[in-house]
Amino acid sequence: MARRGTSSDTKAKQCFGLGFIPEELQHGFILHLPAGRAATADVFISEHRDFVLEDGEIRPRPVTVNDPDVRVHIKRARWDEIATAFFEEATRRLRRAGLAVPKLPKRGPIPMHPSLGKELCVLCWAIEDADIQLVPEAIRNWEGLAPEERWWLYTMTAAATGQAQQRGIGWRKALRFALTENPVVKGEGLPPRTRKQLLEGGQLSLL
Repeated sequence: MARRGTSSDTKAKQCFGLGFIPEELQHGFILHLPAGRAATADVFISEHRDFVLEDGEIRPRPVTVNDPDVRVHIKRARWDEIATAFFEEATRRLRRAGLAVPKLPKRGPIPMHPSLGKELCVLCWAIEDADIQLVPEAIRNWEGLAPEERWWLYTMTAAATGQAQQRGIGWRKALRFALTENPVVKGEGLPPRTRKQLLEGGQLSLL
């Protein structure tokens, strides 16, 4: 069950999870955090266009790794490595937008605004198969990207290898190398060579 955020702002009162406002859009993501704290517990991120609102609560359907709507499947140990960095970024963005900021969730389905969902998928795809010692480098490089660049990377990667089980191939593999082996200077985005390699003739898209 996903509950509303709380704030004195009228818009924020209608906000669920991390910036998801059903009155404004139906497209969004859900972060599925397991109740258990075991390092091997499964964490999923799914993308949806069919949110169901019942009795003032969002009730997402269960998902599995083979569900075509599931974009990410990682273990809790990897999620714990990136959770703080992601929620610090999400908190800044939600406050800037005047939306409610929830406490760092420990469990359950958490609806997310599509922008934040896309950006989190990019970070997860970068670290899902990376050497655990390279995770801090991936976080730094992800933080060095503008939101628009993260959206672009999501769009290009999801179009070719966007399902959870399509890891380690194509764009997913290229994204991992781009964010774990190429330093990104904050404010400068992707290095030109890396951007050229990833673009491969595609067009910039913020959809």
